[in-house]
Amino acid sequence: MEKRCFPGTWQQDRAFSPLVETRGGRTLWVAGHGGLHGAEHPLDGDFEGQARQAFRNLATTLEQAGGTLDDIVTMTVFIADARYGDAFIAIRKEVYPSGRFPASALITVAGFARPSMLVEIQCVAMVPE
Repeated sequence: MEKRCFPGTWQQDRAFSPLVETRGGRTLWVAGHGGLHGAEHPLDGDFEGQARQAFRNLATTLEQAGGTLDDIVTMTVFIADARYGDAFIAIRKEVYPSGRFPASALITVAGFARPSMLVEIQCVAMVPE
């Protein structure tokens, strides 16, 4: 499986690629993951804690199909408050220190299925056959 991230210009500052190309492999359509499940302690009101846990939860799910966070091609990120955007971007830069970011949309929503949720990440990943 081959994956190529096109870095764009200003997009690198926002920790996403405007275009990702893949060839070969299997496509994984991953449901939205939040950060309330799997945490060692409640993360109500802790946006950064929930975002980091959401990435850990995604990693665990992807492992079931032989994938990793680096296999994510695109992600849609839902946040409860636009003011969390910069914090999410900083965390995504930690998760992808190589700068090979997935394509992404960052969307502010009015609410989630669980009132204490502050972030949810849905993604598509490509893994080798």
